[in-house]
Amino acid sequence: MNKRLKNEHHYKKKEIIEELYKRYSRGGTGVSYFRSSLYYLFKKYSWIIVIRSTYLIKRLLDIIAAFILLILMCPIFLITALLILIDSPGPIFFSQFRVGRWGRKFKFYKFRSMIVNAESIKEKLLDKNESQAGVIFKMKDDPRITRVGKIIRKYSIDEMPQIWNVLKGDMSLVGPRPPLPQEVNQYSYEDRIRLDVIPGITCIWQISGRSDIDFRGQVKLDEEYIKNQSFWNDIKILLKTIPVVLFGKGAY
Repeated sequence: MNKRLKNEHHYKKKEIIEELYKRYSRGGTGVSYFRSSLYYLFKKYSWIIVIRSTYLIKRLLDIIAAFILLILMCPIFLITALLILIDSPGPIFFSQFRVGRWGRKFKFYKFRSMIVNAESIKEKLLDKNESQAGVIFKMKDDPRITRVGKIIRKYSIDEMPQIWNVLKGDMSLVGPRPPLPQEVNQYSYEDRIRLDVIPGITCIWQISGRSDIDFRGQVKLDEEYIKNQSFWNDIKILLKTIPVVLFGKGAY
């Protein structure tokens, strides 16, 4: 009796397996494996094409817009350079190393808005850091900022030399702001998601409060941007940046 039941069970199992092969394999396991492999490769390279084409469109927008901005901003650049020379002795431009996509360091440019020895004085001001998270340094009445520096920082004119970084490919017009190496050293594992994309001149938290947003808030907004980034989202951020810069809200 048991032997008969076992035989019946064996034949039913065999029938079920054969039925499954007929229904899903469409030509046998070899054909099925080939089809599944082909489907996987199709999905994989479709995704690669989408990602790369999105990057190319973004890069094209960056190059065209950067060239237009350079031409339009030339008079402002010249006036700013002259005012910096008159107001405070030292170089017109300030440069330092920042961390870009995937941790790559690059030279970052700004109009100088602080006194020449600002970095050495910063060590004495660390106890007055107004950034609660402590990763970034923010101080509303920073004594290192020059008179002209206060104006160009308020209207983000000091950031304009970064257009050169955009043309070089180090930065984009839109993306998380590039951090300092010492800031990255303090990042948690979750914070490092900011290094998954090309950094930008403007970003989502700069149109949402700028320096009034603490480090945790900046990371949260950057994560939101990275998850939802698109060509049209970048256009929206660029358009929203214009009134924020003109009114100088949240800048110090």
